[in-house]
Amino acid sequence: MQDKRYLPRNKRWLAFFILAALVLLLWSWFRISISISPPPVADRSADTLTVRCLPGGESRCGQSWLKKDTSGLWLMYLKGNPYERGVANGKLAKTLIYWQEKAFVDQIRKMIPSDFYLRFLKYFIYWFNRDLDKYVSLETRQEIYGISNSANPEFAFIGSNYQRMLNYHSAHDIGHALQQLSLVGCTSFGAWGNSTNDGSLIVGRNFDFYMGDEFARNKIICFEQPDTGHAFMMVTWGGMTGAVSGMNEEGLTVTINAARSKIPFSARMPISLLAREILQYASDIDQAYAIAGKRLTFISESLLIGSDKDGRAAIIEKSPYHTTLFESKGTSILCANHFQSPEFASDPMNIENIRENASSYRFRRLQEDICRESPLTVAKAASILRDREGLNGADIGMGNEKAMNQLIAHHSVIFSPSKRLVWVSTGPWQLGAFKCFDLRKIFHNFAAPGKGVEIDDNVKDIPPDTFLESAGYRAYIEFGAMRKILHECINQGRALPVESSFIPEFIHTNPRYYESWFLVAEYYFMRKDPERARSYYYRALGCEVPRWNEKQKIISRIAECNMGSKKY
Repeated sequence: MQDKRYLPRNKRWLAFFILAALVLLLWSWFRISISISPPPVADRSADTLTVRCLPGGESRCGQSWLKKDTSGLWLMYLKGNPYERGVANGKLAKTLIYWQEKAFVDQIRKMIPSDFYLRFLKYFIYWFNRDLDKYVSLETRQEIYGISNSANPEFAFIGSNYQRMLNYHSAHDIGHALQQLSLVGCTSFGAWGNSTNDGSLIVGRNFDFYMGDEFARNKIICFEQPDTGHAFMMVTWGGMTGAVSGMNEEGLTVTINAARSKIPFSARMPISLLAREILQYASDIDQAYAIAGKRLTFISESLLIGSDKDGRAAIIEKSPYHTTLFESKGTSILCANHFQSPEFASDPMNIENIRENASSYRFRRLQEDICRESPLTVAKAASILRDREGLNGADIGMGNEKAMNQLIAHHSVIFSPSKRLVWVSTGPWQLGAFKCFDLRKIFHNFAAPGKGVEIDDNVKDIPPDTFLESAGYRAYIEFGAMRKILHECINQGRALPVESSFIPEFIHTNPRYYESWFLVAEYYFMRKDPERARSYYYRALGCEVPRWNEKQKIISRIAECNMGSKKY
């Protein structure tokens, strides 16, 4: 007979094993739930494609090729079925894809240095995106799968190649939803009729999605000729098949601008993939609007659509719950980071966005610029995109989010749809030359590839901004380097090497920018010197502060200094 004295212990072990089994079962279920399998591909013959390096720096893979322009832009041409285009893209741009992924991961590590929170973020995103493939077309998934075959195994700790590449397409949307990260602050506009010098449509945009300087280093101008739909171009980066700025062979343009969004509960179609679908399958505003209305997205976004067939531009305003078309009564249309249509006039998120963020201020500055430069030319459009000033020409500091040119742009683009011409900025930011490309020549006269011939139209290039040669530019570069040092000292709780000279020199590099004064105040706050900190907080408050929450933080810090708080 079993000794009853051992039954409690046996029961404890039994309970432990049951609990362990449940945990293991739940973990297995979770891993299965977040796993996304690659899409089916009937024809895998593209897997055998190889890369050939030709004279002049061009690389060819099947019908596709990649080369670096003399300006430093990467030019890519893709042709074939979705999987073939993806495979060629991956094999041609393998180094660029690795560079882009490393830059992205390194930037995330800077923003979230804790390994624990990084692991949490990884599983949170995989759970959030667990149904992502259900909202992405088979064609797009096959193209992404083709690219993922060339992804670097160094990042396998994040996930499988395919799932990583797919998930990265939602990073733009998540950055929009988490507004406190301040990753976005884009501006775009369209003008036509008596607002331009020849009456034809001109579209301009700054794409101010910032994930570090390294992330923006290798821009790709992709010219894609799919086997279905329209040929199109877009400005992109390694591994990205979605569109943020582009024009198709029908003269239809798409640019996207973030609006204020609630943090969503699960993923739907990434906005860049919606923009890409519009580029590939729409030829006018009505068709673009019809496509947008069919798709479910998980953030709020404005898509400015320029159309040669319509001779004008319009804005598709899309939230997770509603899609509407906003059209101008005049001959220009402007877009920042808030909605303008009557349908969203009473939306609490939109009202809050207008009140608390930099969008409304930048929109009013854009109105001033359009009015001042009218009638617009392409060169004048470039001047607007490069504008560093605030309302009425005020000096609000270099890099201010309230300015058109925040000196962080991944790229700037200008379109002339009727002529099928596009100008793309070269670095740094939008200050370098705007290179001109003629889509008619590129898509219909493609004898040049393989012969080392440049495909950009150098005669029509827009010269670099003269600001590049100024003392102001040199000061801003110095400001960026010194700001990095100051950030490190604040985050690590250590003193500046030569505080007495560093502080005035740092402020002198960008004296009208609130952050110059704010960071010095934060430094003294960290050093438990509330008197000095308070004086610098007040100086920061006297500048043009972009966001309401930033202003509130300064006011809160002043209150802590006044109270002699020991909470540092």
